[in-house]
Amino acid sequence: MAETETTVRDREVRAEARVDGAEPRPHTTHKHGWLSRLRSYFFLDPVIFAYTGFYGLISIPASFFGDRPRILHALAQSWARLIMRTIFSPMKITGLDKIDTSKAHVYAVTHASAMDIPALYAYLPFQFRILFKSELLSYPVIGWHLQRSGQVCIDQQHPTRSVAAIRSALKSLKAGTPMVIFPEGGRTPDGEIKPFMPGAFFLAIKSQVDVVPVALVGMFDLLPMNTYHIKCQPLEMRVGKPISTAGLKPHDMEVLSAKVQKAVEALYYRV
Repeated sequence: MAETETTVRDREVRAEARVDGAEPRPHTTHKHGWLSRLRSYFFLDPVIFAYTGFYGLISIPASFFGDRPRILHALAQSWARLIMRTIFSPMKITGLDKIDTSKAHVYAVTHASAMDIPALYAYLPFQFRILFKSELLSYPVIGWHLQRSGQVCIDQQHPTRSVAAIRSALKSLKAGTPMVIFPEGGRTPDGEIKPFMPGAFFLAIKSQVDVVPVALVGMFDLLPMNTYHIKCQPLEMRVGKPISTAGLKPHDMEVLSAKVQKAVEALYYRV
Protein backbone atom coordinates (compact mmCIF):
# COMPACT_ATOMS: atom_id res chain seq x y z
CA MET A 1 0.00 0.00 0.00
CA ALA A 2 1.39 3.41 -0.97
CA GLU A 3 2.30 5.74 1.90
CA THR A 4 0.38 8.99 2.26
CA GLU A 5 2.16 12.32 2.65
CA THR A 6 1.01 12.40 6.28
CA THR A 7 2.51 8.97 6.97
CA VAL A 8 5.83 9.96 5.40
CA ARG A 9 5.88 13.20 7.32
CA ASP A 10 5.10 11.47 10.64
CA ARG A 11 7.97 9.07 10.04
CA GLU A 12 10.32 11.96 9.29
CA VAL A 13 9.30 13.69 12.53
CA ARG A 14 10.12 10.57 14.48
CA ALA A 15 13.43 10.20 12.68
CA GLU A 16 14.34 13.76 13.65
CA ALA A 17 13.39 12.99 17.23
CA ARG A 18 15.70 9.97 17.29
CA VAL A 19 18.55 12.09 15.90
CA ASP A 20 18.04 14.42 18.85
CA GLY A 21 18.32 11.46 21.21
CA ALA A 22 14.63 11.11 21.97
CA GLU A 23 12.01 8.58 20.93
CA PRO A 24 8.49 9.51 19.86
CA ARG A 25 6.06 9.75 22.75
CA PRO A 26 4.21 6.43 23.03
CA HIS A 27 0.55 6.47 24.00
CA THR A 28 -0.30 5.32 27.48
CA THR A 29 0.05 1.65 28.33
CA HIS A 30 -2.29 1.98 31.33
CA LYS A 31 -5.24 -0.38 31.18
CA HIS A 32 -8.65 1.06 31.97
CA GLY A 33 -11.26 -1.61 32.50
CA TRP A 34 -14.90 -1.67 33.52
CA LEU A 35 -14.21 -0.09 36.93
CA SER A 36 -12.72 2.92 35.14
CA ARG A 37 -15.78 3.15 32.90
CA LEU A 38 -18.16 2.96 35.84
CA ARG A 39 -16.25 5.67 37.67
CA SER A 40 -16.36 7.87 34.59
CA TYR A 41 -19.98 7.31 33.55
CA PHE A 42 -21.55 7.38 37.00
CA PHE A 43 -19.35 9.86 38.85
CA LEU A 44 -16.90 11.94 36.81
CA ASP A 45 -19.16 12.75 33.86
CA PRO A 46 -22.24 13.73 35.93
CA VAL A 47 -20.13 15.87 38.28
CA ILE A 48 -18.42 17.67 35.37
CA PHE A 49 -21.77 18.30 33.66
CA ALA A 50 -23.05 19.71 36.97
CA TYR A 51 -20.02 22.00 37.30
CA THR A 52 -20.46 23.17 33.73
CA GLY A 53 -24.18 23.85 34.10
CA PHE A 54 -23.72 25.72 37.38
CA TYR A 55 -20.84 27.95 36.26
CA GLY A 56 -22.31 28.46 32.81
CA LEU A 57 -25.61 29.65 34.21
CA ILE A 58 -24.17 31.99 36.85
CA SER A 59 -21.84 33.47 34.24
CA ILE A 60 -24.85 34.97 32.44
CA PRO A 61 -26.02 37.35 35.20
CA ALA A 62 -22.41 37.88 36.34
CA SER A 63 -21.55 39.24 32.90
CA PHE A 64 -23.78 42.26 33.45
CA PHE A 65 -21.71 43.62 36.33
CA GLY A 66 -18.27 45.23 36.51
CA ASP A 67 -15.34 44.10 34.38
CA ARG A 68 -16.99 41.37 32.29
CA PRO A 69 -13.81 39.73 30.85
CA ARG A 70 -12.11 39.59 34.25
CA ILE A 71 -15.19 38.25 36.07
CA LEU A 72 -15.96 35.60 33.47
CA HIS A 73 -12.32 34.52 33.28
CA ALA A 74 -12.29 34.09 37.07
CA LEU A 75 -15.45 31.95 36.85
CA ALA A 76 -13.91 29.86 34.06
CA GLN A 77 -10.77 29.34 36.14
CA SER A 78 -12.79 28.19 39.14
CA TRP A 79 -14.82 25.81 36.92
CA ALA A 80 -11.67 24.42 35.29
CA ARG A 81 -9.79 23.90 38.55
CA LEU A 82 -12.70 21.95 40.00
CA ILE A 83 -12.77 19.73 36.93
CA MET A 84 -9.03 19.06 36.95
CA ARG A 85 -9.10 18.21 40.65
CA THR A 86 -12.09 15.93 40.19
CA ILE A 87 -10.59 13.78 37.42
CA PHE A 88 -7.62 12.61 39.53
CA SER A 89 -5.11 13.49 36.81
CA PRO A 90 -2.21 15.55 38.19
CA MET A 91 -0.63 18.01 35.77
CA LYS A 92 3.15 18.43 35.62
CA ILE A 93 4.14 21.82 34.17
CA THR A 94 7.57 22.44 32.65
CA GLY A 95 8.95 25.55 30.96
CA LEU A 96 6.22 28.00 31.95
CA ASP A 97 8.43 29.49 34.67
CA LYS A 98 10.82 30.64 31.92
CA ILE A 99 8.14 32.67 30.12
CA ASP A 100 7.57 36.35 30.94
CA THR A 101 3.81 36.01 31.40
CA SER A 102 3.46 39.74 32.00
CA LYS A 103 3.90 40.21 28.24
CA ALA A 104 1.39 39.36 25.54
CA HIS A 105 2.20 36.17 23.64
CA VAL A 106 0.30 33.92 21.28
CA TYR A 107 0.29 30.43 22.83
CA ALA A 108 0.14 27.72 20.13
CA VAL A 109 -1.31 24.66 21.85
CA THR A 110 -1.86 21.04 20.78
CA HIS A 111 -5.51 20.02 20.65
CA ALA A 112 -6.33 16.40 21.42
CA SER A 113 -9.18 16.47 23.93
CA ALA A 114 -12.26 18.30 25.14
CA MET A 115 -10.29 18.65 28.39
CA ASP A 116 -7.68 20.92 26.79
CA ILE A 117 -9.56 24.15 27.51
CA PRO A 118 -10.21 23.29 31.19
CA ALA A 119 -6.51 22.42 31.53
CA LEU A 120 -5.46 25.79 30.12
CA TYR A 121 -7.87 27.74 32.32
CA ALA A 122 -6.76 25.76 35.37
CA TYR A 123 -3.01 26.03 34.92
CA LEU A 124 -2.20 29.19 32.95
CA PRO A 125 -1.82 31.86 35.68
CA PHE A 126 -3.00 34.84 33.65
CA GLN A 127 -6.05 36.12 31.83
CA PHE A 128 -6.16 35.26 28.13
CA ARG A 129 -8.47 35.06 25.16
CA ILE A 130 -9.08 31.94 23.07
CA LEU A 131 -9.42 31.74 19.31
CA PHE A 132 -12.21 29.23 18.63
CA LYS A 133 -14.35 27.92 15.78
CA SER A 134 -17.93 29.16 15.42
CA GLU A 135 -19.22 25.58 15.69
CA LEU A 136 -18.73 25.75 19.46
CA LEU A 137 -21.42 28.41 19.72
CA SER A 138 -24.02 25.70 19.13
CA TYR A 139 -23.13 24.00 22.43
CA PRO A 140 -25.47 25.03 25.27
CA VAL A 141 -23.81 26.84 28.17
CA ILE A 142 -20.29 26.56 26.68
CA GLY A 143 -21.29 28.59 23.63
CA TRP A 144 -22.99 31.22 25.78
CA HIS A 145 -19.91 31.62 27.95
CA LEU A 146 -17.51 31.85 25.00
CA GLN A 147 -19.64 34.51 23.37
CA ARG A 148 -20.23 36.63 26.46
CA SER A 149 -16.67 36.38 27.81
CA GLY A 150 -15.13 38.01 24.75
CA GLN A 151 -13.37 35.01 23.20
CA VAL A 152 -12.48 35.30 19.52
CA CYS A 153 -14.89 33.43 17.25
CA ILE A 154 -13.71 32.52 13.74
CA ASP A 155 -16.28 31.48 11.16
CA GLN A 156 -14.28 29.31 8.75
CA GLN A 157 -17.24 28.92 6.37
CA HIS A 158 -17.82 32.68 6.12
CA PRO A 159 -14.46 34.43 6.80
CA THR A 160 -15.86 37.92 6.23
CA ARG A 161 -18.01 37.51 9.35
CA SER A 162 -14.82 37.19 11.41
CA VAL A 163 -13.34 40.58 10.49
CA ALA A 164 -14.64 42.32 13.60
CA ALA A 165 -13.43 39.50 15.85
CA ILE A 166 -9.95 39.59 14.30
CA ARG A 167 -9.74 43.35 14.76
CA SER A 168 -10.77 42.95 18.38
CA ALA A 169 -8.13 40.24 18.90
CA LEU A 170 -5.42 42.43 17.38
CA LYS A 171 -6.41 45.31 19.61
CA SER A 172 -6.31 43.20 22.76
CA LEU A 173 -2.96 41.61 21.82
CA LYS A 174 -1.42 45.02 21.29
CA ALA A 175 -2.91 46.09 24.63
CA GLY A 176 -1.15 43.20 26.38
CA THR A 177 -3.75 40.39 26.56
CA PRO A 178 -2.32 36.95 25.61
CA MET A 179 -4.05 34.79 23.02
CA VAL A 180 -4.44 31.00 22.93
CA ILE A 181 -4.74 29.30 19.53
CA PHE A 182 -5.11 25.68 18.41
CA PRO A 183 -3.22 25.78 15.08
CA GLU A 184 -4.29 22.25 14.07
CA GLY A 185 -7.77 23.68 13.54
CA GLY A 186 -9.51 21.00 15.60
CA ARG A 187 -8.97 17.98 17.81
CA THR A 188 -6.72 15.19 16.58
CA PRO A 189 -8.60 11.91 16.01
CA ASP A 190 -5.60 9.68 16.79
CA GLY A 191 -3.42 11.58 19.27
CA GLU A 192 -0.81 12.58 16.69
CA ILE A 193 -0.14 16.22 15.82
CA LYS A 194 -1.76 17.25 12.56
CA PRO A 195 -0.52 19.89 10.08
CA PHE A 196 -0.79 23.44 11.39
CA MET A 197 -2.93 26.00 9.60
CA PRO A 198 -0.68 28.94 8.61
CA GLY A 199 -3.57 31.40 8.95
CA ALA A 200 -3.62 30.74 12.69
CA PHE A 201 -0.46 32.83 12.98
CA PHE A 202 -1.82 35.94 11.27
CA LEU A 203 -2.56 37.62 14.60
CA ALA A 204 0.91 36.96 15.97
CA ILE A 205 2.57 38.47 12.89
CA LYS A 206 0.26 41.49 12.66
CA SER A 207 0.71 42.32 16.34
CA GLN A 208 4.44 41.40 16.29
CA VAL A 209 4.24 39.30 19.46
CA ASP A 210 6.20 36.11 20.14
CA VAL A 211 4.62 32.69 19.70
CA VAL A 212 5.00 30.24 22.61
CA PRO A 213 4.78 26.53 21.67
CA VAL A 214 2.80 24.44 24.16
CA ALA A 215 2.34 20.66 24.15
CA LEU A 216 -0.37 19.09 26.31
CA VAL A 217 0.78 15.51 26.78
CA GLY A 218 -1.57 12.73 27.81
CA MET A 219 -4.77 14.61 26.95
CA PHE A 220 -5.74 12.33 24.07
CA ASP A 221 -5.37 9.25 26.25
CA LEU A 222 -7.34 11.01 28.99
CA LEU A 223 -10.37 11.71 26.79
CA PRO A 224 -10.19 11.04 23.04
CA MET A 225 -12.91 12.02 20.60
CA ASN A 226 -16.31 10.27 20.52
CA THR A 227 -16.30 8.97 24.08
CA TYR A 228 -17.25 10.05 27.60
CA HIS A 229 -14.85 7.60 29.23
CA ILE A 230 -12.37 9.74 31.19
CA LYS A 231 -9.23 7.69 31.84
CA CYS A 232 -7.60 9.22 34.93
CA GLN A 233 -3.81 9.45 34.55
CA PRO A 234 -0.85 11.86 34.93
CA LEU A 235 -0.72 14.74 32.44
CA GLU A 236 1.97 17.18 31.40
CA MET A 237 2.07 20.72 30.01
CA ARG A 238 5.36 21.37 28.22
CA VAL A 239 6.08 24.99 27.35
CA GLY A 240 8.84 25.86 24.89
CA LYS A 241 10.92 28.93 24.16
CA PRO A 242 9.13 31.91 22.57
CA ILE A 243 9.51 32.19 18.81
CA SER A 244 9.96 35.76 17.59
CA THR A 245 7.81 37.31 14.87
CA ALA A 246 9.88 40.49 14.67
CA GLY A 247 10.03 41.74 11.10
CA LEU A 248 7.73 39.05 9.71
CA LYS A 249 4.97 39.93 7.25
CA PRO A 250 1.68 38.15 6.46
CA HIS A 251 3.34 36.34 3.56
CA ASP A 252 5.64 34.70 6.13
CA MET A 253 2.79 32.81 7.83
CA GLU A 254 3.76 29.46 6.33
CA VAL A 255 7.38 29.85 7.43
CA LEU A 256 6.33 30.76 10.96
CA SER A 257 3.77 27.94 11.04
CA ALA A 258 6.40 25.36 10.07
CA LYS A 259 8.83 26.68 12.69
CA VAL A 260 6.23 26.60 15.46
CA GLN A 261 5.02 23.13 14.48
CA LYS A 262 8.56 21.77 14.63
CA ALA A 263 8.96 23.26 18.12
CA VAL A 264 5.62 21.86 19.32
CA GLU A 265 6.41 18.40 17.92
CA ALA A 266 9.80 18.40 19.66
CA LEU A 267 8.00 19.05 22.96
CA TYR A 268 5.18 16.60 22.35
CA TYR A 269 7.20 13.63 21.15
CA ARG A 270 9.96 14.07 23.71
CA VAL A 271 10.14 11.12 26.12
